[in-house]
Amino acid sequence: MDKEGKRAPRVHYADDEDRIGSDRTPGGHTRRLSRQSSSSSLSIHSNHTRTIQPETALPITYRTLSIEVDEDLHKKEKAVKREKEKTTVDLADLKWHTISIDELYRRLSLSENQGLSEEQAKRRLGEYGRNKMTPPPSGLFGKIMGYFLGGFGSILLIAAILVFVAWKPLGDPPATANLALAIVLVAVFVIQAAFNAWQDWSSSRVMASIGTMLPDQCIVIRDGQHTSVTALDLVPGDLIVIKQGNKLPADVRLIDVSSDAMFDRAILTGESEPVAASVEHTEDNYLETHNIGMQGTHCISGSCLGVCVATGDNTVFGRIAKLTSEPKTGMTPLQKEILRFVLIISLFIAVVVILIIILWAAWLRKSYPDWINVPLLIVDCVSCAVAFIPEGLPIALTTSLTIVANIMRKNKILCKSLKTVETLGAVSVICSDKTGTLTKNQMVVTDIYAAGEEYTPEAARDLLAVIRSEKNIDTPNKKREDVMDQVRIVSGLCNSGEFDASTMHMSLHQRKINGDATDQAALRLSESLGSVAELRQSWKKSFEIAFNSKNKFMIRLYSPADQRPSSNNTTLLIKGAPDILLPRCNTLLADNGDIINLTEQQRRRIEHVKDTWSRQGKRVILLARKSTMPPFSVNPEKEVLVAARQGLTFVGLVGIVDPPRDEIPEVVRILRGASIRIFMVTGDFKLTAQAIAEECGILSNISMVDEVSALSRETKHGFERRSIVLSGPELMTLNANQWDQLCQYQEIVFARTTPEQKLRIVKEFQARDNIVGMTGDGVNDAPSLKAADIGIAMGSGSDIAIEAADMVLLDSFAAIVEAVQYGRLVYDNLKKTIVYLLPAGSFSELWPVVTNVIFGIPQILSSFLMIIICCFTDCAAAITLAYEKPEADVLLRPPRNPKKDRLVDTKLIFHAYFYVGLLECFLSFTMAFWYMERKGVLFSAMWLKYGNMDPKYDVDYVTEVTNTASSIYFVNLVVMQLFNLLATRTRHLSLFQQPPILNKETQNLLLFPAMLFAIVVVFIFCYIPSLQRTILTTEVPVEHWFLPAAFGLGLLMLDEGRKYCVRRWPNGVLARIAW
Repeated sequence: MDKEGKRAPRVHYADDEDRIGSDRTPGGHTRRLSRQSSSSSLSIHSNHTRTIQPETALPITYRTLSIEVDEDLHKKEKAVKREKEKTTVDLADLKWHTISIDELYRRLSLSENQGLSEEQAKRRLGEYGRNKMTPPPSGLFGKIMGYFLGGFGSILLIAAILVFVAWKPLGDPPATANLALAIVLVAVFVIQAAFNAWQDWSSSRVMASIGTMLPDQCIVIRDGQHTSVTALDLVPGDLIVIKQGNKLPADVRLIDVSSDAMFDRAILTGESEPVAASVEHTEDNYLETHNIGMQGTHCISGSCLGVCVATGDNTVFGRIAKLTSEPKTGMTPLQKEILRFVLIISLFIAVVVILIIILWAAWLRKSYPDWINVPLLIVDCVSCAVAFIPEGLPIALTTSLTIVANIMRKNKILCKSLKTVETLGAVSVICSDKTGTLTKNQMVVTDIYAAGEEYTPEAARDLLAVIRSEKNIDTPNKKREDVMDQVRIVSGLCNSGEFDASTMHMSLHQRKINGDATDQAALRLSESLGSVAELRQSWKKSFEIAFNSKNKFMIRLYSPADQRPSSNNTTLLIKGAPDILLPRCNTLLADNGDIINLTEQQRRRIEHVKDTWSRQGKRVILLARKSTMPPFSVNPEKEVLVAARQGLTFVGLVGIVDPPRDEIPEVVRILRGASIRIFMVTGDFKLTAQAIAEECGILSNISMVDEVSALSRETKHGFERRSIVLSGPELMTLNANQWDQLCQYQEIVFARTTPEQKLRIVKEFQARDNIVGMTGDGVNDAPSLKAADIGIAMGSGSDIAIEAADMVLLDSFAAIVEAVQYGRLVYDNLKKTIVYLLPAGSFSELWPVVTNVIFGIPQILSSFLMIIICCFTDCAAAITLAYEKPEADVLLRPPRNPKKDRLVDTKLIFHAYFYVGLLECFLSFTMAFWYMERKGVLFSAMWLKYGNMDPKYDVDYVTEVTNTASSIYFVNLVVMQLFNLLATRTRHLSLFQQPPILNKETQNLLLFPAMLFAIVVVFIFCYIPSLQRTILTTEVPVEHWFLPAAFGLGLLMLDEGRKYCVRRWPNGVLARIAW
């Protein structure tokens, strides 16, 4: 039984060689394909009993491109179905899919071969407008409410209301200080809302500018020439050239499709089953017919030619309103972790407040009724709660992420979501594609092998020139086939590349070619040997199977353009991987044009040339041909594939060089220093991949490279190996023990991999607790890009790869270093912000309230000054930490483990509360009570007195001294926090290694305005007489400015010593407890 007749494999690719072909209509146009597995193995929702992993069935459900990515397609599918029902009525009048192609041309005033003229295009652009959709309503009211009530806004508002109530009507008499506190809380409430609005505007502007950086070009035929235009300038009537990997920029009516052309409509239908393209309509429903390509869908295989019939809001995508708005997203992992921390803090303070209320209600109210009244209780509880919760943290988080997004934009890195930035800091493995990622994607043919001889392109050009001159002189009427001319014909005709009309006046190497890099190199070779335009005019294409990563070859059928209709002479041209095609060749094209049998000696010679070129890092492509008949069955694709399985005539080999990017070896070195393993995953031949990996530095010692035989099928302990090179077929034979061993290698090259093998590589490393980044630019990379923890696409890559990725490198792969560095920086800076906010803003403000309630001493820090510290002095300084530059050792540390390394852990709490917090709190208490002792108010006279002090103490005098002591406590905290700010700037390095000034790489000049702001706030609230009387503050004796400065300097030096010990003894006790 023929192989094609066997049952389809468990996972059946849309581009599989074994697929079943398509029907043909009497009109000669390709119809909808009839696939053997269309309703089973290609569908995630298979009705068969066998199990298929959704991520291994192609096409993958690709992610939609937006700043935040919504991956919940099951929910989207239901929503889309509801919208489709509403939209169907609106689409009932659309008949583009039912009219004939000739009628389509007539209605759109379109020439079949020439397309629109530039004049027509300009006129229609004015008539229909640009190809973009009207943005959804902004929801201004909801946004404004979010600005005011988001973050801790709601807490501030409730606190202000409670303090107003404590002032009036509960105040008896009303305390002016409470009114002032309530006004400050309202002011902070308004300020934080304004800051939220500014931050939203700023981040929106950054993300909008990032969105414009994405390539949005498409190929159209205008005035008979292929030209590249921006998708925004498409107009109805444009002839659009659609190739594998393209995202449709508008709704198109398909007028010519290859037999393997298929579209992924998951973005519109929520279904993962691909749709076979057709020229004739298959359904009366506009949404369901297969001869309409809808905007936002992807061509996952084959190629098509389509006529644009709708743009902008008139497309199906534009009419379904729900799909035009940005998807709703949940919180990012880092935001969830911060929320977790805030909830823990909030729960703790809630417990404290409840205990205070219980103590007051059950004991103080009865035993000491004059000590704390209801208004004072409310103010104490509110102040304690507001002060303890770090209001500056959400602002610092948003600021950090916006700053990093801006830095990413400047480095031409597009991050689609905030989650991407966070994940970068934890990446431990990067699997990189070769072509276009590690290499320049500027392929050039450097060698040709034909008829037993090797040539350079220059030598081949000279040889053809001699042969042509001989023909013209000796035998002008004799058409002697020459092997080099056949190399020119196969490389020029079996090629999906097209010269861009706008660059045809340039030299050959400067011309722009629309097509993949391999086709570009082959097309330039063909053009150098003779005019490709003339060549294509003399041949007529009748059938095509596009190159795909499964088959690894491309087929086109051609017949002479001047051939009589009664003749059916057809030539099959094929170009692809030598290891696939050479076994199918049994004849050879000799130098004189004769076809001779391919001997074993000649086959070995071809293998030797292929291996030699591959070891030199060259991509080797085999060119072959075969005389055949045009397909006539209902299954032409199968017929052509069967014809291509044997009896091919070997024409030649071409060696293509795609040099590594100059910066790649340094990038690999830096990533290795950051304890990130970088592997190559490519579809290229094993020897080629190994050679390029050595040039890139991915393989450090070529003589110590293991093969698959080094992986034992039994459990292996103490396994230590460095480098290994594996091919895709070898991967499929590995068991779990061998994968365990493989995942321990430091240097790996995966060659000849298919999309499902790339996907498995990602899954296997993830299963072993690795955070995997996957880079790629082709259609075959999309499934693994989606499955990876962070998918990284190149800006020059296919639309599908860009859509599937989380991050897009618009310029160079070297930008990955910046991306990882700033991904780690976000995490570092947030830890610094928390460490800075906790000692004074929560710990040192809690104890004055606790000692007041439990031990009956006066509240040594007033509630008003508590709010000033947490909402003004500390908050401003904390935000400046978001602007900190990366520490010099940030790329010398191993990546964090998200399961173990939490943003807030016991080490950080210990440092913030029991190291810095305890010192600041103790010294502030000491300074305040020392001042009171000096003024004659003994500590023992206040201890456990609850306001019932000895009659010898004048109440007004004690109150006055207490107010001054409160101001001293306030100044002591503020000044010590200035030094704590300098200490907190670095986690491991000395302040002198990371100076805040005089070094552009490390400086943060915003620290000093924040310090000055804190001092100014102190002077405003402690030195203006009218405010002193209102909020009960006083001037601070001068010695109480210098003493906290000395304490702060001591704290800074103490922390410098701690960091030195951490660096000097990385395995010591201090290093183990360092935050």
